[in-house]
Amino acid sequence: MGQGQGEKRARVRQLRIVVEAEDYDEALAFFRDALGLEEQDSYAGDGGALVSILDAGRATLEIANPAQKAMIDQVEVGRPVAPRIRLAFEVEDSQAVTSDLVDAGAELIAPPTRTPWNSLNARLAAPAGLQLTVFQELGEQP
Repeated sequence: MGQGQGEKRARVRQLRIVVEAEDYDEALAFFRDALGLEEQDSYAGDGGALVSILDAGRATLEIANPAQKAMIDQVEVGRPVAPRIRLAFEVEDSQAVTSDLVDAGAELIAPPTRTPWNSLNARLAAPAGLQLTVFQELGEQP
């Protein structure tokens, strides 16, 4: 598991997740200013259309079956809470980032918790109806 099909060349060059935010300014301030995602571009269009493209570092698409989703909820939160799509951001200090995001308006679902795979994961409800995990890799198991 883990490797693709030999030497097959990747056709996808970038993953972009597009999120509709009823309160655009609140969501932009949260993800750009509080979480610290760098703004690459922004555009304004007819009829008040606005979009900002934020750099979230390396992107992966994690496909999980219902049992995996339930297991992660149990480890991070202790009960089923995640919607079908949840964003996860690796950060340097999950305690500090969690505190900053709560101060910026996120609702804390579960505080930073050490996982069996040795990361420190917190769960938050964020603007634009998104649920987030912020996680810090702690290194090798002791």
